[in-house]
Amino acid sequence: MVQRFDSRLEEMLGQAHVPTDVLEGVIPRLESFLDPFLASLPGAEHRRHATAYVTGLMSKLERKTAEGIAYLHDQPRGGIQKFIGEVDWDYRPMLGTVAEQVGRELGEPDGVIVFDPSAFPKKGTKSVGVARQWCGRLGKVENCQVGVYMGYVTRKEHAIVNTRLYLPKEWTKDRARCEEAGIPGSVTFRTRHQLALEMLAECGEALPHTWITGDDEMGRPSGFRKELRRLNERYLLAVPSNTTIRDLEVAPPGQAGGGGPRKAPFVRVDTWCAALPEGAWTEIEVRDGEKGPLVIEVVKRRVQARTEGRASGPEELLFISRERQADHNFKHDYYLSNGDPCVPLEELARVAKAEHRIEECLQRAKGEAGLGDYQVRTWIAWHHHQALSLLTAWFLNQETRRGKNLDPGADLPPAPSTDRWVDRRPLGHQSPIVTVPSQYPLATTQRASEILSISQA
Repeated sequence: MVQRFDSRLEEMLGQAHVPTDVLEGVIPRLESFLDPFLASLPGAEHRRHATAYVTGLMSKLERKTAEGIAYLHDQPRGGIQKFIGEVDWDYRPMLGTVAEQVGRELGEPDGVIVFDPSAFPKKGTKSVGVARQWCGRLGKVENCQVGVYMGYVTRKEHAIVNTRLYLPKEWTKDRARCEEAGIPGSVTFRTRHQLALEMLAECGEALPHTWITGDDEMGRPSGFRKELRRLNERYLLAVPSNTTIRDLEVAPPGQAGGGGPRKAPFVRVDTWCAALPEGAWTEIEVRDGEKGPLVIEVVKRRVQARTEGRASGPEELLFISRERQADHNFKHDYYLSNGDPCVPLEELARVAKAEHRIEECLQRAKGEAGLGDYQVRTWIAWHHHQALSLLTAWFLNQETRRGKNLDPGADLPPAPSTDRWVDRRPLGHQSPIVTVPSQYPLATTQRASEILSISQA
């Protein structure tokens, strides 16, 4: 693990310079980018506030809240705060446009849709949806809000396209509390998996895909996998190590007392894995690095898994990957799939790796686009901030790809190849400050040095 980190650090530092001219023309590009998103807003004032908010989310503000963004633009805080937290404008067309653009620009037939819950630690009890629940960021049960995110991953790039706020039952059962937080009366309790299925129905057709994946929280319930099978969706979902499975490829243990054939017993998947001979594992390369390829070991097997009702589920494909850690022990990841047993191991590894890409997207959105910086309490404010943050992250995604692969006919020289702009600066390095041409209308509403340092978190 340490060697891999050192290799990645050297690669990042070797590409850490951002030429100043990479940012030339960013203002008119941002104006053009925002046009289809702002078209759904009801008036010019709303569009001005949305523009100011997006540019604030790209700034170097330490906390990208409505108040901080207003002060950044030398504006009274009331206008932007009301736009985010009180004005009832519909955020859903913005997210629909994000999904359409992501599908069009990044789409590949074998793309991967990823669902991932992400928690935001919060204090107090007033913020919408806040409760004591699992917070992955802290690694424990804590007071937090949880959003369920829908991402899209291809070989070109990866991006988040939609989100839902998870409301625990303690919220949906308390109508007075819901009314205080501005939660519409039509909103009822939905599991995180139901929220994922709602987003799939809403955006799935816009995203060319062959696979759906997610972490072990998404893969745990057999009912979610059953519903994806009903929808004819192919999945590779992580499952916990205590998932119980029956090996369908092992030799039968003999005849039962009544003369019928016995079946292999159900065992925990980690127990089954521990009993595998070393020869069962296959090495595959998943990424090239400066110090050599990253190699993992994998295995697949036809199995049955227990359902929540302790019944035997349908045949599924078990896929396990393991990777040696710095302490020389192996880290194992377990997945269940309804894919064909003949699907290549390399393809399963590609999809499994896509599940981790959404975590990168969330970290990028939090670090570059203020996804978790909000200080709001109401239902509508949470969704307004999230929608504007996700479209900001999508603009930065476009700018990153542009910097990596500039068109020979463009007005800028080719930039060094890299994974993210945020990875291209050495420790302590400040992004170049670019003077914004005053003829662009957007430039008159912002401080150029703050807005254009988009690699800063």
